[in-house]
Amino acid sequence: MPIPPTPTVAQNSFIMNISKVGVIGIGNIGFAHAQSIYNNEIDGFSLAAVCDINVNVKETVDEYLKDVRFFEKYEDLLDLADIDTVIIATPHPLHSEIAIKAFQKGKNVLVEKPADISVSKVKLLNKEAKKSGKKFAVMFNQRTGKLFKKAKEIVDSKDLGELKRSVWLITNWYRSQRYYDSGNWRATWAGEGGGVLVNQAPHQLDIWQWICGMPISVTAFCDEGKYHNIEVEDNATIYVKFQNGADGVFITSTGEYPGTNRLEISGSKGKLVLENGVLKWWKLSKDEREYCFEKEKSDSLDYSYEEIVLEDTASGHKQILQNFANAILKGEELIAPGYEGINEVTIQNAAYLSSWKGSVPINIPFDEEKFDSILEKKQENSSFSHASNSAKRKKGYKSRWQIIW
Repeated sequence: MPIPPTPTVAQNSFIMNISKVGVIGIGNIGFAHAQSIYNNEIDGFSLAAVCDINVNVKETVDEYLKDVRFFEKYEDLLDLADIDTVIIATPHPLHSEIAIKAFQKGKNVLVEKPADISVSKVKLLNKEAKKSGKKFAVMFNQRTGKLFKKAKEIVDSKDLGELKRSVWLITNWYRSQRYYDSGNWRATWAGEGGGVLVNQAPHQLDIWQWICGMPISVTAFCDEGKYHNIEVEDNATIYVKFQNGADGVFITSTGEYPGTNRLEISGSKGKLVLENGVLKWWKLSKDEREYCFEKEKSDSLDYSYEEIVLEDTASGHKQILQNFANAILKGEELIAPGYEGINEVTIQNAAYLSSWKGSVPINIPFDEEKFDSILEKKQENSSFSHASNSAKRKKGYKSRWQIIW
């Protein structure tokens, strides 16, 4: 029997079955990620260390993540040679700074959404990620949603024809003043980098462009402190134009109750509506653009109708973590490549810039230096305090972090 060849270094990387993980930022979502890995819920990941600037968090770590090393400085965690993967769940403005240093230390990186708060910073992050050659992902857990995946499949296949219009009304994440008062970084330009578009809406902005493509221009109205005592926007309306001339509208708020989550996509061959956990699909018998100019035709067009219900039974966060582990250890394709995090940040930045300049149309690409300059002034005047928050952490992923219909 012939002796099998000795595996090469490259082959050995796929024989590995464990990646040791460090989680930087043990707030609510960071703690949930750390706990799922610690409890062996992600095959191939082993929790080796955590980091948070709030030393009081160590009490929670000692109680729920026994024997896991704790660091106050992320640089100390990144210096650990036995950690090859880091998950970054710090306040948004620190994402790219920490991720860049992690790549420079040879780590694989998964960053929480958003990738950062400005396109210029995300560009630097993407450049360093590419240079490192390491795996790079972003926590866009809602890309695992079955209805969103089905809608993307229909649009990509051209079964809906050419895109005409998309409208997403997403207002069912009401927040009270108590929510904003629960963390000193919340709803501040310096601590969070924005409001509803940075905190709640990144998943939907990502899904919107993931399905419909990137817009070429953005016009927006962002109302700062409309419903709450905060310095950032809690209400926003965005109007976009796509390359083929299609229109898009995105409306979001944390000040409406009860809210709505309804995505409608209209094409030349029909219409999709995603609402209440159901995908409704109207399929025209003929492309409307052809039918429109035929002579002696009525103003009605035959169509069929279908309702699709695809229930999400698994945690989207855990699916992204498992996919990330599989990408590192087995070469699996990433569901949410980190490089794509720049897309929703681009829409968000363009929306802010439009609103700051009097709700004028902003073409993409836009003036990044102008955006950074205005944002910097807002951060200088921000009420953000660096005082420590409570160290109390609730176990597991919160229901509001999942897809809410």
